Amino acid sequence: MKFKNTLFLFIAIFSLTSSFAQKNNIKKDMKMYSKLWDNIINKGEIALISDLYFSKDITLIISPESIVGLENVKTHYQHFLTGFSEIDFTIVDLFGQDNKIMKHWNFKGRHTGDFFGIPATGKSVDIDGVTLVKMQNGKIAQEQDFMDNLTFMNQLGINPFAISDNSNVIQGLYDDFKTGNIPGISAAMDANIVWNEAENFPLADGNPYIGFDAIASGVFGRIMEDWEYWNLADVKLHSVNDNMVLATGRYNAKYKKNGAEINLQMAHLWTLKDGKIVAFQQFADTKGIHDAMNE
Repeated sequence: MKFKNTLFLFIAIFSLTSSFAQKNNIKKDMKMYSKLWDNIINKGEIALISDLYFSKDITLIISPESIVGLENVKTHYQHFLTGFSEIDFTIVDLFGQDNKIMKHWNFKGRHTGDFFGIPATGKSVDIDGVTLVKMQNGKIAQEQDFMDNLTFMNQLGINPFAISDNSNVIQGLYDDFKTGNIPGISAAMDANIVWNEAENFPLADGNPYIGFDAIASGVFGRIMEDWEYWNLADVKLHSVNDNMVLATGRYNAKYKKNGAEINLQMAHLWTLKDGKIVAFQQFADTKGIHDAMNE
């Protein structure tokens, strides 16, 4: 009986000691965490995102694909520092238990720089959010942010639904290119569309082409005359802001004069207004095209 009582007392003391150590550790983690993010966001000390405070495989859980690793996480948060000025980041409240921290935060700033491809709008934002954090051996191992993205976009003066509509217009345009629907292509363009081919591209001699008729004769007509086929492949659309869509992909084509074939990267930047395309800028591997035409 005496042995059992001693064992019970030992277990109780061990449990209390362990519980005290855990509470002490989470308090230290919370103190470090709060000061760290104040220095990173408010003071711009991005270099603090290092293995001194973060696990090497630090993970930001973000849809559709999480961000993993110190350099990738650093690049992610750098967008906030270069995209905004007059930054005021406040941790409103902080809770911790075991190895988990929950942060209620507020972010204020003026959008004066490029932010994940969104050009400066000059708009001010004031947004609240919550971050769930997992700690590991005194370092940040995982974060997951929750915020009202629709409110954030609206504060930037961006209508996310317009972005979606514009992407649909451009997707429809590429579908019409594929099927040769010329009336559909024409209908998607503003009467005074400004079209520019890439510098040093063979068709850039007519830049800028103004209006569909000029594009049809100066671009589409010459491609049909000089090339056996000219196809677009692997086209992916990327919304830049509420009036611009970037398309990336590849050109597959065969030059009539010598039978040379190309398989080259390309990018198209489309600008829209009120659902119509008002400008186009091509980016392409012009050297690869020049070499194929001169084989």
